[in-house]
Amino acid sequence: MMQWSDSDLETPILSVSPPSLREAIPELGNGKDIQHTPVLKSQSLMPENHNDRPKESVSMPTSVTDVSLSADRRSQNHLELAETAAKEIPINNGFVPAASNGAAISQSPPELTPKTQESEENSPELGFVPVLKNRNFLALWSGQVFSQLADKVYLVLMIALIDSAFQTENQTMSAWVSGIMMAFTIPAVLFGSLAGVFVDRWPKRTVLVATNLLRGGLVIALPSLLWLSKGWPSLGGLPAGFCLMLLVTFLVSTLTQFFAPAEQAAIPLVVKGRHLLSANSLYTTTMMASVIIGFAVGEPLLAIADTLTHNFGAATDIGKELLVGGSYAIAGVILLLLKTGEKKDTQAHEPPHILADLRDGFLYLKQQRRVRAALLQLIVLFSVFAALSVLAVSVAGQIPQMKASQFGFLMAAGGVGMGIGAAVLGHWGQRFSSTGLSLCGSAGVAVSLIGMSIFTRNLWMVLLLVTLMGAFGSLVAVPMQTAIQKETPPEMRGKVFGLQNNAINIALSLPLALAGVAETFLGLQTVFLVLAAATIAGGLFTWYICRTSSHTLTKADKPSY
Repeated sequence: MMQWSDSDLETPILSVSPPSLREAIPELGNGKDIQHTPVLKSQSLMPENHNDRPKESVSMPTSVTDVSLSADRRSQNHLELAETAAKEIPINNGFVPAASNGAAISQSPPELTPKTQESEENSPELGFVPVLKNRNFLALWSGQVFSQLADKVYLVLMIALIDSAFQTENQTMSAWVSGIMMAFTIPAVLFGSLAGVFVDRWPKRTVLVATNLLRGGLVIALPSLLWLSKGWPSLGGLPAGFCLMLLVTFLVSTLTQFFAPAEQAAIPLVVKGRHLLSANSLYTTTMMASVIIGFAVGEPLLAIADTLTHNFGAATDIGKELLVGGSYAIAGVILLLLKTGEKKDTQAHEPPHILADLRDGFLYLKQQRRVRAALLQLIVLFSVFAALSVLAVSVAGQIPQMKASQFGFLMAAGGVGMGIGAAVLGHWGQRFSSTGLSLCGSAGVAVSLIGMSIFTRNLWMVLLLVTLMGAFGSLVAVPMQTAIQKETPPEMRGKVFGLQNNAINIALSLPLALAGVAETFLGLQTVFLVLAAATIAGGLFTWYICRTSSHTLTKADKPSY
C-alpha cells in the first residue's frame, strides 16, 4: 500500500471528480507525470511525483468537496485522509486499478440518469402476464369485456324487439333496422369530438362509471317505456313505442361517445409505456371477441335470458333487457375499482370553452405529424374493413357453397384473424418498431385483398384470405393506437381520441355508401384492387412520415393553448 509522508502534504492536493478529469488536466502545466486514469466518485487524484505537481490548487465544480491542505495542519490532514480512505470502495486497497485501455475498473453499478430511467420505464416486456398483474388495468379490461358485449348484443336486442312488437307480415326488417342504425350513428358524428373536450376535463373513472350505469338504466327501463307507450298516437307514421326505442338508442349511443375516448385515455394512465402494446393487443382481442360473440350467439343468449326470467316467475319477457342492461351495470360497478392516479384539475370546475378546446385538438394534430399519420392509417384500415362488410355479401353470393345471407361467416373469419394477430402482438410485438409492424400489416392486407380478387369463388381460399386480412389488420391497428397513446400528452388525449372516433365514424359512412355502387359499375375484382392500392399507399405514407419525423412531443414542442 502506498504510504503518505509529511513531505507529501507540504503542497496543496488537487481533487477532481471523474467527469472533470480530462478537462482539468490540460490546465495543469505540461501535466507530464499525472495519471490519466479516471477514478471513482469521491476519490482524489494524487500525482505520483509530488515534486512536479503544480504549486496552485485548481478547484473544479465537482460533486466532491475540493480539499486544500497546508503544512501547518499536518496532523489533522492525516486523520482526514484516513477517514476518506475508509469511506471509499475497497478496490485494491482503496485505489482504482486501470484497465489496459486506461479506463478505471469500477465494481459499482452506474447511477441511473433520467434518460436511463425513462428508457427502462419504456423498455418492452413480453406477453400479457405483466399487464394482467396490473390491478387497475384488470379492472379497466374487465369493465370493457361487459361493456363491449353489451354494445354488440344491444343491436341484436333491438332487432328482437322490432320482430316481436312492430314488424308485420307485409313489412321487411331492413327499414326498421336502418332507423335503429341511424339513431346509433348520428351521435357519433355529432358528438364524437365534443365528448373528447369534456373527457379531458372530467375524471376518467367518473366518466366510465357514469356512462355504463346510465346506459344500463336506459336499457332496463325499455320494457316499462314500451308498456307505457301502448295506445299512444303514432309520430310521423311511426309507432310511439318504436320512437321511444329510437330515443333510447340515440341516448345510449351519445353516452358511448363519452365512454370511448375516456376508455382510450385511461389505458396509458394505468399502464406503463413498456406494457402499452400488450394492453392494446388485449383490448383489440376483447373487442373482436365481443363482435363475434355478440353477433353470432347474441340471439341464443337473449333467449336463454328470457327463459331464466320465466323460471323465476316473471310475467313478461324482460330477460333480454336485464341481460344487456345488467352487463352495462356490471361494467360500471367493476370500474369503481379503477384508480387512474389523476390529479384534481381546476379545469373541471370551469365552464368548458368548447370551440377553443376543439381548436386546440385540431392544432395539436396539425403540429404532430406522427400522430396525424397514425390516425390517417387507422381511418384507411377501418374504411377498408367497412367496405369489406358490404362486399362480403356479394362474395358470399358468388361462392357455390354459401348464400348471400351467410356473409356473417366471412366477417367472423376476419374477426378471428384480428383476434389472433392481436394476441400474437401482445407476446412478441414489442420486439419490432410500430412503423415496421404497420407497413408489414398494410402490405399483408393489400396482398389478401389482391388474393380475394382472384379467388372469389373458392370458399376455403376466401376464408383463409379474410382471416389473414384480419391478422395483418391487427398489425396496423394495435401499433398505431399505441403510438397515438404514447405520443399524446394526458391533457390532450380526450380531444384526440374524440376526434379519432369522430373521424373514423364519418369515414366509415363513405365506403358503406359507395362500396356497393362501385361494385356495380367497376366489378368486384376491380374494387378489391382499388382497396389494396389504398391500403398500401396509406402504409407507405405513414412509414415515410414516421421516418422523417424522428422526435416525439416535448414541452418545447407543445403549442400554447
